[in-house]
Amino acid sequence: MNFNELNLSDNILNAIRNKGFEKPTDIQMKVIPLFLNDEYNIVAQARTGSGKTASFAIPLIELVNENNGIEAIILTPTRELAIQVADEIESLKGNKNLKIAKIYGGKAIYPQIKALKNANIVVGTPGRILDHINRGTLNLKNVKYFILDEADEMLNMGFIKDVEKILNACNKDKRILLFSATMPREILNLAKKYMGDYSFIKAKINANIEQSYVEVNENERFEALCRLLKNKEFYGLVFCKTKRDTKELASMLRDIGFKAGAIHGDLSQSQREKVIRLFKQKKIRILIATDVMSRGIDVNDLNCVINYHLPQNPESYMHRIGRTGRAGKKGKAISIINRREYKKLRYIERAMKLKIKKLKFG
Repeated sequence: MNFNELNLSDNILNAIRNKGFEKPTDIQMKVIPLFLNDEYNIVAQARTGSGKTASFAIPLIELVNENNGIEAIILTPTRELAIQVADEIESLKGNKNLKIAKIYGGKAIYPQIKALKNANIVVGTPGRILDHINRGTLNLKNVKYFILDEADEMLNMGFIKDVEKILNACNKDKRILLFSATMPREILNLAKKYMGDYSFIKAKINANIEQSYVEVNENERFEALCRLLKNKEFYGLVFCKTKRDTKELASMLRDIGFKAGAIHGDLSQSQREKVIRLFKQKKIRILIATDVMSRGIDVNDLNCVINYHLPQNPESYMHRIGRTGRAGKKGKAISIINRREYKKLRYIERAMKLKIKKLKFG
């Protein structure tokens, strides 16, 4: 299937071509026709890098009327993701005069109030969106389309109560689309409570990610990482358990000549943005992060993700590895484990129905 078969306007098709998209991804083929049908609520299980943003952005651009005020709201767990989603919509809207307002914390509120007065689509984080609702500067009574992006991350970050308040502030006749990499019971309960009958869509597992593990003694963990990083083509993320681990590991790698950066909670927002900018420019090719601090990093051409420490749960594992193998490119996900962690890795493998092979490290 190609985009011409999805009943899209010439304006959208031209914008898609200008972005270099050739064929719709699996999730796009499934979501776009259902969304354009203008009838169904949709729950979609799709990982980071699956093309899910375009799967809702393209129909929104087609359906939202630029003369009717705010008709769509998109909630994201982080400001970085809000910016990325808004930018994606801007890049796909072609010559349609839609106004997109980016609403998140850490920025002055009054320019946002001004942007909301002319907006058609609002993209933002729950806390700041709720702030505007409570101030009376955001009215959602005319909203037709409510998109909840990365719902499982919303759950992990404690935003679900805020999400429910925002849902209740919207027009009762709205359509809801919920996207999540994993489907914890709490997310399915949320869908049941607010969405009634809905279509469930599951994107195919990304076959472009080669998953493996290296088993070492604990005192060999750093040496194993260094061996993996010696590949001159390496461009990727290394995940640690704690903020302290992140800072120490980045320092140790820099001390022996690796171009490594780290993002952690002690950095200011501007410092964090600078590190991510250097990473995107490939001036640093190794970025060390925790699960929390990596949220919102959106880079399509990462060729590897390394779990220096295993994540706390299978859901976090899926979010981590979804950073590579994107946009049709190949990627690797490698976990460094000791003997005691072997059972935990196998639990992740079973829970997520994966195949994680042992990497020969000779």
